[in-house]
Amino acid sequence: MEQVSSKRSYFSSTRIAFIAMFATLAGIFYLLKFSLPFAFPGFLEFKFADIPVLIGTFTLGPVSGAIIVVVGLLIKLVFKGTTTMFVGDLSDLITSCTFAIVAGIIYAKKRTFKGALIAMASGMAAEIIVALFVNRFILIPFFAEYYGWKAIIGMMQALFPNCTQETFYNYYLWVSVLPFNALRCLVAILITLPVYKRISVLINRFNAKLTPKEDADGSKTKKINLVSLIVGIAVVLILVLFALLQYFVFSK
Repeated sequence: MEQVSSKRSYFSSTRIAFIAMFATLAGIFYLLKFSLPFAFPGFLEFKFADIPVLIGTFTLGPVSGAIIVVVGLLIKLVFKGTTTMFVGDLSDLITSCTFAIVAGIIYAKKRTFKGALIAMASGMAAEIIVALFVNRFILIPFFAEYYGWKAIIGMMQALFPNCTQETFYNYYLWVSVLPFNALRCLVAILITLPVYKRISVLINRFNAKLTPKEDADGSKTKKINLVSLIVGIAVVLILVLFALLQYFVFSK
């Protein structure tokens, strides 16, 4: 589904509509995230947003997958704001985009069941590696500066009583971040596998109905695609504006 036709614009009206649908689902799932305090520190929040992101990536391609991540996060920021001055949200952006782009690129080259398995396994491995890096060099240094080491270590000691500042990264990176992100990816993979093919077929059918054969390469279709793209960009800019207002104005 990465290219419905080589002569058509990548951002066709149908593609933009389905990007919006998957992004809305991702935004809703971002809002519904929750912690698993019995297994992981409270500030590691589990979310199902990777499911619509991965399905959208497999059916629409890696570029569309990355856009779904961005728009989904913007929707979350508009409605819920940020509690980490966008640092935690930046982490979500980096890790989810890594998962989507790596898996999407590999699957685009080998669109078989085996290719899907390799793509998702590679995407999961890439996300885990990036998550370890982001947590070690971005998230924890920020939280330590903002909240203090005492608060962070206190949350870890609820699960690992022997955790100290000296041993913090041993417990946090390898016993928390690694299995947490692996679990997130596995849940997304197990749900995506049985449904993405059906959704891809549905998108192809919609695209065929919305693009009449006699006008598939005509000016009317190009105008519709251009208008759809302009509207999509405008919506993203509005989401960015409201996300910033949510933080700088409404949260005060």
